[in-house]
Amino acid sequence: MTTTLFDGKDGAGVIRRTVLPGGLRVVTETMPTVRSVAVGAWVGIGSRDEDPEHTGATHFLEHLLFKGTPTRDAMEISASIEGIGGEINAFTAKEYTCYYARVLDEDLPLAIDVLADVVTSSLITPDDVESERGVILEEIAMHDDDPSDVVHEAFSEQLYGDTPIGRPILGNEETINALTRDRIDEYYQRFYLPTHTVISVAGNVSHEHVVELVARAYERAGALGGDAAPIPPRVGGSGLPAHRGVKVVDRPTEQANLVLGTTGVSRTDDRRFALGVLNAALGGGMSSRLFQEIREKRGLAYSAYSYTSQYADTGQFGVYVGCLPSKIDDVLKICRDEIGRVVSEGFTEEEILRGKGQMRGGLVLGLEDTGSRMSRIGKSELVYDQLMSVDEVLQRIDAVTADDIAEVAGDVLTRPLTLAVIGPFAGKDFSAAVS
Repeated sequence: MTTTLFDGKDGAGVIRRTVLPGGLRVVTETMPTVRSVAVGAWVGIGSRDEDPEHTGATHFLEHLLFKGTPTRDAMEISASIEGIGGEINAFTAKEYTCYYARVLDEDLPLAIDVLADVVTSSLITPDDVESERGVILEEIAMHDDDPSDVVHEAFSEQLYGDTPIGRPILGNEETINALTRDRIDEYYQRFYLPTHTVISVAGNVSHEHVVELVARAYERAGALGGDAAPIPPRVGGSGLPAHRGVKVVDRPTEQANLVLGTTGVSRTDDRRFALGVLNAALGGGMSSRLFQEIREKRGLAYSAYSYTSQYADTGQFGVYVGCLPSKIDDVLKICRDEIGRVVSEGFTEEEILRGKGQMRGGLVLGLEDTGSRMSRIGKSELVYDQLMSVDEVLQRIDAVTADDIAEVAGDVLTRPLTLAVIGPFAGKDFSAAVS
């Protein structure tokens, strides 16, 4: 069944959706003025779906699926796309995994064929598992050498505890070494199904042609057919219990890194637009309060910002700062003071307008290429009940009022705070920062 989601009158291209036999979804956005095409295979499985025996398997699979299929080895997978000037890659998130390629429009058939082959027919040989195990351990080590990365993971771990959503996406040395080939393959066979998959394509394409190519590739792999329906979006739920407190990672670094924050709102919470404007005004750019107070007025840090992230049943709100270890007490006080000031005083009309403008510009400018358009429609199909048009999102941002911001601030910013710190702080007591 094929439906037209948007007819192109809202400034976007024509967006259409087809559900193939077996529950495989295909969504496309036609952009006739470009010469490139972005193709994504979105699988509704992320690191939060892992049980203890499969911790790290989602990201492990992201690596293994490029190692070989019955028709292509690792070199042929990469060379087939790079040899035509394209790119192919993947990423793993907490709630989904995406494999993608970007090519010239004339090379669309090859891109779809390669991605479908990779997603449906990976061999996952014992030799490949052992080879890639070493690569992933190197990736973890590289990640652990960057304090600005580690502090965000430490914050999530402290906030959500020893739960799948609180653990690192990559896993750790112990969990990666414990994964066997059979466990990884079992995980692959259980979740990499047409019912869990969305193929999204944006660029100079015809929807009918894309559907034909996808159906042909999946039929060739024996992965199409049956009466199964697509899995519904992962939405709602009771959320996760949050933990307050402090996590200190003692390291002899020249710079201290901190994240101070709490839980946020889920990705389907209507208040996400108000929280987005709040975030932009508080710490979203060089004109934001945090940047002005911490860097411009006092010169206490090079980088200071706030951020939000959303999941199906919860979210995060955090403030990140990198500063000299000797300045951390001053920085933490400013962060606490500014968070409190948002709750007690709110923002000026000028700050709210700047926050809205930043969100509007970030949305529209971020959709100027086929890759971002492919990501928007693919992710929306996988995790939302409906795809909102760009104009509708802009209207929701414009509709945010000072009262809306005050309401979400009074909820989110008054929740118990969590702090993660990395630096030379053995024995230092940070408990006052979250009390």
